[in-house]
Amino acid sequence: MAIDETYNEPENTEVLVRSLDESHPVQLRYAHAGDAGADLITTVEVTLKPFQRALVPTGVAIALPAGYVALVHPRSGLAVRQGVTVLNAPGTVDAGYRGEIKVPLINLDPERTAVFHPGDRIAQLVIQRYVQATFVAADRLPGSDRAERGFGSTGVSSAQEAVGGN
Repeated sequence: MAIDETYNEPENTEVLVRSLDESHPVQLRYAHAGDAGADLITTVEVTLKPFQRALVPTGVAIALPAGYVALVHPRSGLAVRQGVTVLNAPGTVDAGYRGEIKVPLINLDPERTAVFHPGDRIAQLVIQRYVQATFVAADRLPGSDRAERGFGSTGVSSAQEAVGGN
């Protein structure tokens, strides 16, 4: 089987970034080649007690090209080690928004307080193309295999049953 070499490189598009905090130059960058998410950092000291939330500034604003969206995702390491995640994950930054990107963090750890210092990585920003739909009113929708079956309609896998999952 032949490998399509053109698939190995991600699409590249220019996104303008502006620093909103003179004491912190623009620090929006990818930690490793091939990363989908660029690190967002905090510009302030943040203390989150158990189950506390805060809207955390990043000190950056962006200008996305039309047809793109920036999605604010949690950092998996923060979730696993500290129980901290992005409250509305993924957060949406529309192409027309020019204000500061702020991240709503929540500490889900029931016992430990989480502390972040200026320059700490708090989330990641993923840039994606999107499709803008034309919504058309309809009296009926076409049928499908799933129909109107919703939450839990696909059943329980045997692996979940073995460990008591639902």
